[in-house]
Amino acid sequence: MRFIKILFLTIFVLSFTNSFAQKNFIKANYQKSEYRISMRDGVKLYTAVYSPKDQTEKYPILIWRTPYSCNPYGDTSLTNIPRHLAAEKFIFVYQDVRGKFMSEGEFVNMRPYIPNKTGKQIDESSDTYDTIDWLIKNVSNNNGNVGIYGISYPGFYAAMSLNDSHPALKAVSPQAPISDWFIGDDMHHNGALQLLLSYNFFSVFGKPRPELTKNWVRGYQYDSPDAYNFFLNIGPIKNLNEKILHNEIPFWNEVSQHSNYDEFWKSRNTRQHFNSVKPAVMTVGGWFDGENLFGALQTYKSIEMKNQNAFNILVMGPWRHGGWSRTDGSSMGDLNFDSNTSEYFQKNLELPFFNSFLKNKGNNKFAEATVFEVGKNHWHFSDSWPIKNQDTIKFFINNKNKLSESLNSNGFYFYISDPDKPVPYTAKFQDSRNMYNRNYMVEDQRFVSTRNDVLVLTSDIFTKDYTFAGPIEAEIFASVSGTDADFVAKVIDVYPDSAKDSKEVEWGGYQLLVRGDIMRGKYRNSYENPAAFVPNEVTKIKLRMNDIFHTFKRGHKLMLQIQSSWFPLFDRNPQIFCDIYNASETDFRKTTVRIYYSDKHPSHIKLLKMN
Repeated sequence: MRFIKILFLTIFVLSFTNSFAQKNFIKANYQKSEYRISMRDGVKLYTAVYSPKDQTEKYPILIWRTPYSCNPYGDTSLTNIPRHLAAEKFIFVYQDVRGKFMSEGEFVNMRPYIPNKTGKQIDESSDTYDTIDWLIKNVSNNNGNVGIYGISYPGFYAAMSLNDSHPALKAVSPQAPISDWFIGDDMHHNGALQLLLSYNFFSVFGKPRPELTKNWVRGYQYDSPDAYNFFLNIGPIKNLNEKILHNEIPFWNEVSQHSNYDEFWKSRNTRQHFNSVKPAVMTVGGWFDGENLFGALQTYKSIEMKNQNAFNILVMGPWRHGGWSRTDGSSMGDLNFDSNTSEYFQKNLELPFFNSFLKNKGNNKFAEATVFEVGKNHWHFSDSWPIKNQDTIKFFINNKNKLSESLNSNGFYFYISDPDKPVPYTAKFQDSRNMYNRNYMVEDQRFVSTRNDVLVLTSDIFTKDYTFAGPIEAEIFASVSGTDADFVAKVIDVYPDSAKDSKEVEWGGYQLLVRGDIMRGKYRNSYENPAAFVPNEVTKIKLRMNDIFHTFKRGHKLMLQIQSSWFPLFDRNPQIFCDIYNASETDFRKTTVRIYYSDKHPSHIKLLKMN
């Protein structure tokens, strides 16, 4: 215990020392100015500009637009500009987006883009355009080139700058950008509410801001046991509003009125845009991002599909949400990646990208896809993503809880899904006010593999390495005794019993989660038009999972787990066809789930295997 205390104290001191040194560097090399930049409709946005004191050359402008505050405010207050960028010297610009903190106007979550705007119509694209136009004309000593970047919500604002972009905008890096809050990003996955994250986020972020402020609004105060019991005891989703939020979060109220993929959600889907991208783009994401992995992959793919001649590259590393900026990227949970992957990204990709397109410094030679292979722990430089010329491989569900590359049996498995005893998403107990366990995406799944409501299927031991690079699709033939159910599929790397343990981790038999996702059953055919299940009738469910780049080493096995809850990461399905946002306690009931395997019902998972 004494060693742990000393270790944490050492980490704190080093962190404080580095932060202090960085602020001293900013103070010595930059001067700060604050502006209120007027948009085309007259609304003024608070903007902080950090300009190099050195005036011997002109510098490009690098913008970060955020709904999370440009704190600290005041001419003499300094922010921590990323060290690798600050040392190279840019004119750094931080802006509170419309309606947040010290910027005027009304804030709209994922404000929909308006094509062919007229007059004083605004969106995030126009606000970015107007900001750039003002900066180029009014900030001294700029070289006429502008870049923009951001992580998560700021990544969304970076991505939206690509629509109707300003001619001076030359380089954009959306990093973990939100792209679709119903299909795959941090609010819903395939129609299922990401409960833990969404509630904790909007219970603070969603509070109205009646006037300009420099401070965050205080969150709700309530007794808060571990997340699993808190959200189970609160009951249906509507009880969160009735017992805690009291209808005080406008966006939460709106969401509860749009349980299907209607225009409310479709208008916030950024993938439908990006039709004429002119700046160079580097999209960044993390393989273990529990929030916007979908957004990173789909933003890159959308731009690539619609802009054949655009400079559009992808970087995917072994990171959690924003881990390339907030951690050294050398590990994730129990996994070790054998290097400081974040430093590699910052020095060899991010800084050269902005130098190339904003300073004409460097050779502009970047791989189409710079992607980290988990398992073998090294970077790949590919001319495409997914990597070309791979084989499609299927693992079929068979009897005796086996997964095989051929279908050789027929029958079905069954389990009873009880919404009063949902399958937990993590073995870790956390306060319900914590966003979520960020390491769950690489967590050992042995903590649920013995539950009766988790179907466990395992391949034979691999006699050679298997590397999978790209998306995964689970095709499951199932029936339910009710009229709705969720289907969770988890792809797992099972370590051999002989795997060598470390001081902290028992690796023998470790069940490493590689990828998992959920499909709300009623959306199996259409997100716009949900459909009830016919009780006990076999139905096909397709679940498309986010991409992976993972090597299952020789001696390992591939495991598939199927279950019908993943709580409280995702909300509970009452398991009757209904509007779940407004369901009552009496709507929740048990259902029997059957998973079939036969020539007629060949349940399987499909992956792309490198040759």
